[in-house]
Amino acid sequence: MTKPPLTLHLAAPRGFCAGVDRAIKIVEMALEKWGAPVYVRHEIVHNKFVVDGLRDKGAVFVEELEECPLDRPVIFSAHGVPKAVPDEAARREMVYVDATCPLVSKVHIEAARHHENGLQMIMIGHAGHPETIGTMGQLPEGEVLLVETVADVAQVEVRDPGRLAFVTQTTLSVDDTVDIVAALKARFPQIIGPHKEDICYATTNRQEAVKAIAPDCDALLVVGAPNSSNSKRLVEVARKAGCAYAQLVQRADNIDWRALDGIRSVGVTAGASAPEVLIDEVIDAFRERYDVEVRLVETAQENVEFKVPRVLRVPA
Repeated sequence: MTKPPLTLHLAAPRGFCAGVDRAIKIVEMALEKWGAPVYVRHEIVHNKFVVDGLRDKGAVFVEELEECPLDRPVIFSAHGVPKAVPDEAARREMVYVDATCPLVSKVHIEAARHHENGLQMIMIGHAGHPETIGTMGQLPEGEVLLVETVADVAQVEVRDPGRLAFVTQTTLSVDDTVDIVAALKARFPQIIGPHKEDICYATTNRQEAVKAIAPDCDALLVVGAPNSSNSKRLVEVARKAGCAYAQLVQRADNIDWRALDGIRSVGVTAGASAPEVLIDEVIDAFRERYDVEVRLVETAQENVEFKVPRVLRVPA
């Protein structure tokens, strides 16, 4: 039977970013150095396929430091942790490796510097997300106030309107954040922002790629996990950019084929913690059902690489 034609717009950049790649390498290198089990506080990155693969190699994922034995190494996830966590690990004399993305660590350093200068912080982020928890946990209670929306800006109660700075979660919607920053600056004209955008290059690049393909697609699929902030933002960006049907799928077997009945063009991208093998799996699933023409749409090139911690490096 003849397959119906389909144009598949493949976004680039997509998938793994440098921070995710580094975090996964840290777990793999820790297993090589110390053997299994190696404990990881929280999912190293938000992707079930990646986490299950590392678990098969001997990584044990826990939510709190108290769940880790004192005689085994523990790794902190790419999202970052409150300052109290490494402090407690050091107090217990545990071996630990911090896999926090360097771009998240940059936000932590910014917040600490502003605090030292006597400024109260406002963080733009999502309540309950581990990155937000980690960043807010860099400073004492009450020193970081969270806003999630423009409406929150009108309600936030600060200590001194003239002594404020703001930081953002690295995986937010660029467009939504612009509106929240504008609201902050309108209400607090003296507020100090970051020297360089806190939203990371990978988040920005993936959102721009989605904006480029969304208007030409009957449907757009984002390969990523439901607890991945940057993946969920890609779905929102696609819808705002003109694609009526944009959905998050973890793997090819999550695709709702009935919802795609009659489409002639589909966009495919992936969040920063989704490996390329899952994207290939989705493309293969479309090829089974359609006569697929793949069009790569590249809006930026990425060559960022982050070094792993010295404790894991093999001497030359």
